[in-house]
Amino acid sequence: MTPYRNTRYWLRDFRRGGRPRTKKEKFNQAHSQLRNVIERAFGVLKARFPILDKMRRFSFTTQKYLVVATMAIHNFLRRIRLNDELFRRFEDVGLEVSNTIEMNSESATSATQHVFRPQDQTFMHQLRDQVPNELDLLVGV
Repeated sequence: MTPYRNTRYWLRDFRRGGRPRTKKEKFNQAHSQLRNVIERAFGVLKARFPILDKMRRFSFTTQKYLVVATMAIHNFLRRIRLNDELFRRFEDVGLEVSNTIEMNSESATSATQHVFRPQDQTFMHQLRDQVPNELDLLVGV
């Protein structure tokens, strides 16, 4: 699900410009926060397992199994070692992962257009439009 284009997206923009003012900005802020958490999690995995950072040319199936296996090992290590240096390094909620992909660019949108059928895109856009309303119910705004 892509963020809304031509609408504030990056967390630092919300820090400078205040709270979201529209439903699209509210969705983009939530999207950006979740994306940041996910990218920090992958940062921990890539730091712990360099094979994920410099993946050789494996088949998609092999790549999938490598990611799942490293996640399983990582979760096991996390359970037995509560004070994990990698987690401490990446836990800073204020840490914003660099914006390597410009969300307002045509490339972010065009990449999804080639993967999904038009009816899938319509469904996702409708779902995206519903998310800010659900966020309002969760936070009582």
